[in-house]
Amino acid sequence: MTNFRSALSVSSAAPSVFAIASGVLLALSFPRYGHPAFAFIALVPLYVALSGWNGRPGQVPGVTTGRGFRLGLIAGVIHFAGTVYWTGATVQTFGGLPLPVAVFVTGLLVLYMATYLALASAAAAIFIRRFGLVGLALAPATWVAAEYTRGFLFGGFPWIPLGNTMVTLLPIVQLASLVGVYGLSAFVALINAGFAATALAAGRTRALCLAGTIAVIAAASVWGGQRMAANRLTQGEVVRVGLIQANIAQVDKWNPNRADMILDRYLQLTRQAADGGADFLLWPESATPFFFQDDAAADLVRSMVRQLGKPLLLGSDELERGSPNRYYNSAFMLDTAGTTAAVYRKIHLVPFGEYVPFQRALFFVGPLVEAVSAFTAGERVTMLPVREHMVSTAICYEVTYPGQAREAVRQGSELLTTITNDAWYGESSAAYQHFEMATMRAVEQGRYLVRAANTGVSGIVDPYGRVLIRTKLFETVAVVGEARFVQERTLYARIGDLVALVATVLTVLALGVAAWLKAER
Repeated sequence: MTNFRSALSVSSAAPSVFAIASGVLLALSFPRYGHPAFAFIALVPLYVALSGWNGRPGQVPGVTTGRGFRLGLIAGVIHFAGTVYWTGATVQTFGGLPLPVAVFVTGLLVLYMATYLALASAAAAIFIRRFGLVGLALAPATWVAAEYTRGFLFGGFPWIPLGNTMVTLLPIVQLASLVGVYGLSAFVALINAGFAATALAAGRTRALCLAGTIAVIAAASVWGGQRMAANRLTQGEVVRVGLIQANIAQVDKWNPNRADMILDRYLQLTRQAADGGADFLLWPESATPFFFQDDAAADLVRSMVRQLGKPLLLGSDELERGSPNRYYNSAFMLDTAGTTAAVYRKIHLVPFGEYVPFQRALFFVGPLVEAVSAFTAGERVTMLPVREHMVSTAICYEVTYPGQAREAVRQGSELLTTITNDAWYGESSAAYQHFEMATMRAVEQGRYLVRAANTGVSGIVDPYGRVLIRTKLFETVAVVGEARFVQERTLYARIGDLVALVATVLTVLALGVAAWLKAER
């Protein structure tokens, strides 16, 4: 066995094999084909490869920066190809791109996301080469710094951060109430570094690394279990929420011949929810097949709301006439009299869905540019009044931005809502990934989160990440469930992404020290 390990370690192909293994394990850590437990070991092969493992316990020679970058890129390409693969089918079906161009666009996205992982790996390689096992302990900081930067650079694309793998491991995910999803990413990466150190170290150091890693997992689990048992955040005033999942096919949404059918279905399902005892009603993103603010058909909706005496939050495209006209992806809050109490305009638009970034460079996606509506981004979070309380909403993709939910709670939101249309994604993993990222916002902010999705998944999540109601994909249904208005704020709601900022600063400082040590030699 020892001879086999030594032969594998010195093989020139072994580091690439390890990087591929990490990419596969990372992809399997996210829904819907794997299990979140894979995340605890997903980075171990990559970290071992970055150590320059030679089969001899206790020796950590490291690899060059360039090799670290390449190994990270391999892992990243496999990881993101396995998790955002659905992009290709989406832009081909609804963007009108030929299959080869759709594949190419998906490849660009995968390569873009993988580059952040590659940069994190390059930095980790520097630390391991300069500081040995201590450098391996710094590797999680590089991961978080890269992930955090991906969340805001060029508008950000914070899809599937590593910490989100923990969202169904309820005791562990409670850490998000303290440090947010990026803090959870740091936790998961640290556990991986601990297991990697266990594999690389010798003697007593190996035993200490293993014991310490297991102790950290156990401590987090015990604390999280106690937090859930205390159940402090489920004591607020009850609101019964009706979620309308009309299940409108994407090809029908703007078909004028289907407009009457769409509106009739929403009205019928809404009445069912009201009859079921709903106090507050939600329609999904872009529910109306018309511009709500200036179409006569909106009067039917307002009239129904007056009859029911229930407030309704609905998604609709909004046209602001001017020179030029501006289009917004908006949410309209109707009070019990059917009047518009507030309007929220989506801030974070979907790249390649609501706008095409870098249009000049991506000239070959002309059909996509024509197919995609040129939406204008909103400018601010808006509070939406429901009874004597304030709620907030995030439209579709922007629920992946932790800072937006945090800002809503800072302004006084007592209930998080999100409305979305995931019909674009078909039966792929995207809808499940999206639901779990929304769930993370509930734990981070200590708020109930209610989600209305056109084709699913709709649901209600409590402040501890427990899913109280969850619909199936592609079912036509109105569901009613209890949520509560909550006023208490979590530590994360107060301090924000402090862990991510510290990780970024630590990475920069450690790179500086490594460069100084190299210059002194």
